Amino acid sequence: MCGIAMIRLKKPKEYYQKKYRTDSYAMNKLYLMMEKQHNRGQEGAGIACVKMKQPDGQEYMFRERAEGKDAITKIFQEAYLKGMDSGGELYMGHLRYSTTGKGGLQYVHPFLRRNNWRAKNLCLCGNFNMTNIDEVFKLLTDQGQSPRIYSDSYILLELMGHRLDREVERNFTIAKEQGLQGRAITEYIDSHVEMANVLKTTMPHFDGGYVMCGMTGAGQMFTIRDPWGIRTAFYYEDNEIVAIASERPVLQTTFDLQQEDIKEIQPGQALIINREGKLSVEQILEPVAPRKACAFERIYFSRGNDVDIHRERKMLGELLSQQIYDAVDGDLEHTVFSYIPNTAEVAYYGMVEGLRQYGVELRTEKLVAKDIKLRTFITESSARNDLAAHVYDVTYGVVRPGVDHLVVIDDSIVRGTTLRESIIKILNRLRPKSIVIVSSAPQIRYPDFYGIDMSNIEGFIAFQAAVSLLEDLHMESLLRRVYEECKKGNGLALRDLYEPFTAEQLNEKMAELLRPDEVKVPVKLVFQHIDALHQACPEHTGDWFFTGHYPTAGGCRLAAESYVNWYKKCRLNLSL
Repeated sequence: MCGIAMIRLKKPKEYYQKKYRTDSYAMNKLYLMMEKQHNRGQEGAGIACVKMKQPDGQEYMFRERAEGKDAITKIFQEAYLKGMDSGGELYMGHLRYSTTGKGGLQYVHPFLRRNNWRAKNLCLCGNFNMTNIDEVFKLLTDQGQSPRIYSDSYILLELMGHRLDREVERNFTIAKEQGLQGRAITEYIDSHVEMANVLKTTMPHFDGGYVMCGMTGAGQMFTIRDPWGIRTAFYYEDNEIVAIASERPVLQTTFDLQQEDIKEIQPGQALIINREGKLSVEQILEPVAPRKACAFERIYFSRGNDVDIHRERKMLGELLSQQIYDAVDGDLEHTVFSYIPNTAEVAYYGMVEGLRQYGVELRTEKLVAKDIKLRTFITESSARNDLAAHVYDVTYGVVRPGVDHLVVIDDSIVRGTTLRESIIKILNRLRPKSIVIVSSAPQIRYPDFYGIDMSNIEGFIAFQAAVSLLEDLHMESLLRRVYEECKKGNGLALRDLYEPFTAEQLNEKMAELLRPDEVKVPVKLVFQHIDALHQACPEHTGDWFFTGHYPTAGGCRLAAESYVNWYKKCRLNLSL
């Protein structure tokens, strides 16, 4: 779910100086594009730049990286001081959202592979998570390589760098056959490197969701999207620039564009810009049908000011109206409606519109507000929990104690930790007749391995509820049977854990697990139905979080591994 931003200038620098009265046109736009994608990564950020007309002996490929929530400010301050803003033609930016839990500057994009040949210098960034890294690592080591770091980012860099080397050598041979010598060979190579060849011999080895971006020291630039369409990327071109971003509104805002001005990179396609600045779209990988664009990205991660996402989130709220009506026993007159900021706000408006069909004047309030960001330097767990309970605050005097139901909508419920440790306790202070927590997303039952930090199945409250129900019914043998299937790599077997129960039974058990002991009022959970999700987001059918239908073999295998790891850790002490 990281954010990417790229800009390729197509005119001489004097053009931008004259028209925009600045030497920093591209850098200024890159900064705005990255700030508009801050939602996609606050753990770190990095930028890179290529200056194609630098004389020999001077640096021509620059990079700045930093960690922390202020990383964007830090890297641009350094970049302006070092003159990266002036004279560059290619610019790349990245915002890091970790999916591995690994920290440190070495994991912050872009990654850089150096060489004395300009065309062999490679800079990469992307939003991706590769699910078959073991296989690709073996491929590299079988070739005799020794990657310095075991991560998908570095292994991808080494494999693509290896293929780029071969492409350069191919052109070297052709140049020699044409009788070229010395500097003329270099000029030939720099102008004739075909990035499509590099991508076609690199990307088929990878399984996962990705948008991969790169540029070479010779001036080639590219962006490629995975063939399943899991991750998204958009681009804009005119006679001055080519610009690429993870989300459409980023380009609209940065360059003052209309929706129809912007195009989406399709599954398996690569956007390639050659040394001269000419753009071409190449089908590098055969698209896999049906496409599996990530539904959870639409619900939670993406910017809500995209016209389609705004409409979809409103519909998600509206389609919950019947379930909410039933949860308060039809007593809308004695119900207060609110939302947990901020990504659920649009779904909240849709929910309110849907409930108006019942002809009752609804009581809508902003009851819950995030107060402060608490620090984790307090080490005592009891103190941490006490502070966590005060992250949010409520508006008092709106809910009539013992009379009014309280309905609060959120975009999703994953682990439920914030609900249990904070939100339900805070809502309980208002002493409502009941508390109804609504999720605009369906029950999240299965781990993700394509770009979200949700890879441990035991963390999901839905999974905990299923295990608890199986124990209540003395069906622990099913846990063992699923374990035996998952040892074979059959992640589809995880769906058997939920088969004995209705969604309502799981809702009730989750509410029981999440309600703190001191909360005595009834707590109910309402989740979106899968069919309603697809009705609201028809073009984004990637629903593996909710259904266990993984689009790739690697995702299915890793889901099985996640369950096996949990079972070994927590269940082998039982006699099943």
